Amino acid sequence: MRIDDIPAEALSGFRRGGVIPAHPLALDATRALDERRQRALTRYYLDAGVVGLAVGVHTTQFAIRDRGLLRPVLELATGEARGWSAKSPLLIAGAVGSTNQAVTEAQLAADLGYHAVLLSLAGRKGGVDELIAHCRRVAEVMPVVGFYLQPAAGGRVLPYEFWRAFSELDNVLGIKIAPFNRYRTLDVIRGVIDAKAEGRIALYTGNDDHIVADLLTPFEIRRDDALIRVRIVGGLLGHWAVWTRRAVELVERIRALDEGAAIGPEWLTLDAATTDCNAAFFDAENDYAGCIAGLHEVLRRQGLFEGIWCLDEAEGLGPGQADAIDRVCRDYPDLNDDDFVRANLDRWFRT
Repeated sequence: MRIDDIPAEALSGFRRGGVIPAHPLALDATRALDERRQRALTRYYLDAGVVGLAVGVHTTQFAIRDRGLLRPVLELATGEARGWSAKSPLLIAGAVGSTNQAVTEAQLAADLGYHAVLLSLAGRKGGVDELIAHCRRVAEVMPVVGFYLQPAAGGRVLPYEFWRAFSELDNVLGIKIAPFNRYRTLDVIRGVIDAKAEGRIALYTGNDDHIVADLLTPFEIRRDDALIRVRIVGGLLGHWAVWTRRAVELVERIRALDEGAAIGPEWLTLDAATTDCNAAFFDAENDYAGCIAGLHEVLRRQGLFEGIWCLDEAEGLGPGQADAIDRVCRDYPDLNDDDFVRANLDRWFRT
């Protein structure tokens, strides 16, 4: 499968930019897949106005692969994407592990109607050449979205040289930039521009500590005698798995800004408020130990999830995390979409 094989509406939406939530996993009290709530969650995202869905990624819990849940979870999302909304979101499946495993998962995703894979290099060893060979093999199966995962969450440092070579692969569709580091974010952008791939590769933020500022910033890098300007056009984020309608409105407001318009201090205030919410949702105080359970807790409070259960029984909210979520819900009422969820919840749960 090649980039040109992606349906035009899904491809243009992805390249224009927007919200792509990293899809959580709905479980019941026995820690079995709750298909009814999983479907309702996908419907929430579609109605909120997302341009894509990322399924089988970290927020979905990598352990679905050990529980025989990868195919069923991927199938549930594609079924709702085709049957619930008239729009065509870009469907991204996670691919992890060894080259053989990642290729197998990419083939499964292609067979199920996904358009691209988000390729994690967590745990991969070797130098740039070995990593590029791995990425090339997966890209031979279907389009790839690169993923710069922060080392604190299991990723590794990927230098400019990697991103330059990666961007030269012709079946690369986008990059999720999530090193939580401004220097390394610039390494990715320089690599894309120096590979002359800025017209083909869409940049999405995964920098949860800098979401709004990433979307506001026009990046300019000199190539030869010209300044090349690129934008991060959206976010592929676990953070946007909750309060998703407000995230869509945020991206629309930023897109509506005139190019070159002065950015008022209220945008920087919003950036800080968003980061504060993320710290609570992702349990930054406890080194992200409760990052998945925190999202589940927000969805539970809205009625989308029954509980915060994770596949790993040891995973739950970190010490003080519930109080932190209480605080940001109280302090930033304009950032939640509780009214939107409340108005549609019954409809999303209908068979």
